[in-house]
Parts: sequence; structure tokens; C-alpha cells
Amino acid sequence: MRTVFSKNSGKISSKISVKAKITVWLTLLMSLLAVLMLGFTLSISSRVTFQTCMSQLAHTVQNNRNQITFEKGRLKLNDGFQFYQYGVSTLVYSQSQSLLAGQVPVSFPVGEPFQNGLTRTVSAGEDEYLVLDLYCLNSWEEGAWLRCLMEVPRSRQFSQNLLLAVLLVLPLFLALAALGSYRIARRAFGPLESIINTAKAINEASGLSRRIGLPPGRDEFSRLAETFDQLFERLERSFEAEKQFTADASHELRTPVSIIKGSCEYALKYDETPEERQETITMIYRQAVKMSALISQLLSMTRLDQETELNRLEPVNLARLVQEHCKEAAYPRERLTLELADISVCANPPLLTRLLQNLVENALKYGKPGGHVWICTLQNGKEILLKVRDDGIGIAPDQQDKVWQRFYQADTARSGENGAGLGLSMVAQIARIHKGYMTLESIPGAGSCFTLHLPDTGQTELLPKIKNAGSA
Repeated sequence: MRTVFSKNSGKISSKISVKAKITVWLTLLMSLLAVLMLGFTLSISSRVTFQTCMSQLAHTVQNNRNQITFEKGRLKLNDGFQFYQYGVSTLVYSQSQSLLAGQVPVSFPVGEPFQNGLTRTVSAGEDEYLVLDLYCLNSWEEGAWLRCLMEVPRSRQFSQNLLLAVLLVLPLFLALAALGSYRIARRAFGPLESIINTAKAINEASGLSRRIGLPPGRDEFSRLAETFDQLFERLERSFEAEKQFTADASHELRTPVSIIKGSCEYALKYDETPEERQETITMIYRQAVKMSALISQLLSMTRLDQETELNRLEPVNLARLVQEHCKEAAYPRERLTLELADISVCANPPLLTRLLQNLVENALKYGKPGGHVWICTLQNGKEILLKVRDDGIGIAPDQQDKVWQRFYQADTARSGENGAGLGLSMVAQIARIHKGYMTLESIPGAGSCFTLHLPDTGQTELLPKIKNAGSA
């Protein structure tokens, strides 16, 4: 039975929302605090009342004692003497304990013995009195008694009044506490509801384009929502890159695979001569090389889309990067002209080198035979520019916006078999990764100029311009 009860209670607890649990918990906590405060108030109220009465009694006795004098053996009460003040009654008795002045309360026992200097409690039926006697000497043989007494407030009546007030106010207090707790919990868990709704929408739509979109904040839920948005964005990029890679690979690999398959079927079906077999093998090898290059480019594009190749940016000397790449790539020195301002920019060196390589190889490929390629770096206002210009065939105006698309080739006759149309698309993606962009100026028959625009984020340094801007 105990196990069954535990399971059922666990099921009931799981059905209660966290907001309701917090509301109930806070309400119970406030109830406990109210009860404890009530108990504390009741416990100290009687003590405080008793101590206040004793202080008031002692003060009155001392004040009236200073107003008593003896003249020629006779008792005299000065003008400052008070028979009743702040609930304290003062009585004056002779040495033989006969009442000389003052009025004894009706319920106070008349025969109460005197005790000099001792504050005590005297019960008189349902009432209680605090009594303090003080003997005032006139001589060794004569004197008078000063008795001060006050009725102790009835703590029971006070407690009853306090309990009644608490019983009237406590329900309203608990209702306000529950309402406030629920509103606080609801407001605090509001971002969590947005996260849940966004996750449900993404799951139902089978897409990752939705975002939580909470305003920036420092609380935990705002930071959690921001982290989820970043996660969704990264997952969306990954899925889109995977879909793009699958579509590109299936589209672009179909032709070389078909050629390889057809060549193999022909070689198996017919008895080829050694020369024909050598030609078939050469064709298969050429297509395999093309497929390998294409797959390598597709993987690079996928990594760029997912930003897995983007490491920490670092200061890069743009002029030195251009010079080192042109030297290592062994481009025709007579065709290159470098016009470099020694500028440093924050970038990823491998990606920036790949961008430069694609632009230079594209310029050499589409340039006229024996033509020239100019590489220029400069700073224009708040932008860092890297320009690659050729004097080749140029690009028609209606095709200039399309050259950044994947697998688009403006002149397939000049591209060669190894061209896949991914070079400029990769260039544009690398520019976007660096928070920059690409522009193109081209005149058919006169050449093209591709320009990389990088923002000057304040971490760049403009150094003296190179005096000898000769060829590579």
C-alpha cells in the first residue's frame, strides 16, 4: 500500500506545474512566517508590558519621594506630588501603616503588608497589581510609608484581541501572498513558455527557421533563450549546408559518374585494343580527378557554410599575405603587378589566402593570352580593400549578378573541364564570414575587377606605403 501511494503521489506531483508548486510553497512559507511572528509577538508582549509597568512604577515612586518633606516632625506633600499618574496610584501611610493620603483601589486588599523597596505582584481576585513600597525616614524613630501600585494589563484580553485581528487579516494576507507569488512565478517563467512554444513549433514544422526572439536580459531565462537561438541558428546552418552539399553532389557528380560507368560498360562489352583500353583508363582517371576536385570544393563550401573553418581572427598583414601567396603559388611573374599598401587587418589567414587564390586564378583563366593581372590593397575611409583586376574577356552586365551563384559559369567554353563554378561562390562566402562583401566591375572585352571590402573595426593598422610596388 505504501508503494502504491508513493507512485500515485508522484503522478499527482508530476501533473502540477512548476508555477503552481512555487506558489504553494511560497504561500505555505508566508503562512509559517505569520504564525511564527504571531507566536513571537504573544510571547514578548506580556514581558514588554510587565517591564514597562515596572519602569513606570519605579519612576513614579522616585518622583513622588522627592516631593515629600518633614517640617517640625510633620509630613508635607509638595505641589509636584501626584496621587495618580500614568495608571499608577500613590498612597501615603503613617509609620503605623494608617492611610494618610490617597485612595485605595476597590479591588486591592487593604491588609497587604508593607515591604520596603521590593516590587512585587499582588493578586486581587481576577486582577493583578504591581506594588512598590518605600519607607521615608524623618528620624530614627519617625517616618512614613509611600506605596505605589498599578493594575497589570490583562494579557489574556490582549492576546485574544491580537488573535482576532490576525484571524481577520491573515486570509487576506495569504491571498495577496499567493497572488503575488503566482504573478512573480508566471512572469519569471514567461520566457520558458516562449522557449517551449518555439521548440514545439520547430518540431511540428520540421524546420529550424523559428526563433524565440526574447529581448536581451541578464536573467537566466533570457540567457537561456539567447543560447537556444544561437543553437537553432547553428543547427539550421548545418542542416542547410548538408542539404546543399547533398543537392550539389548529386547534381554535379552525375555526369562524371555516368561517363565512368559508360566507359566501364563499353570496356567490358567489347574487346578493346591496347590503345582503346589506354584511352578508356585515361578517361576514367580524368573523370575521377574531376570528381575528387569537385568533392574537395563541395566539402570546403560546406565547412564555410557551417563556419567550422573559421578560427579566431588575428591581425594579418595584407600586403605580406599577398606577396607570400604569389611567391608560393608560382604564378607567371610577368603577368602579375602588385600595388600594395602595407595594411594590417583582422582576418583568418587560410581563408583570406583561399579567397585571393580563387580571384587570381579566375583572373588568369579568363584573362587574354599574355594579359596582365593587377593586385591592389588600400584603405578607403573605414574600409580595407583588396582588388584583383584583369584585362580579359570581361563579363556581360546581365551575368554579373549571377557569377556569385554556385556552379554558375559565365563562359563555359573558357572554363575548362576542371571548372566547377564554385570559386566565386566560395569567395563571396569568405567575405561574408569576415563581415565584408564583394563587388564586381566589368566591361565586356576590357576586363573585370573584383573587390573585397572589409570593415575597419579599429583593430587595423595603416603602415607606410610600399615604395617599390613592382611585379611579383
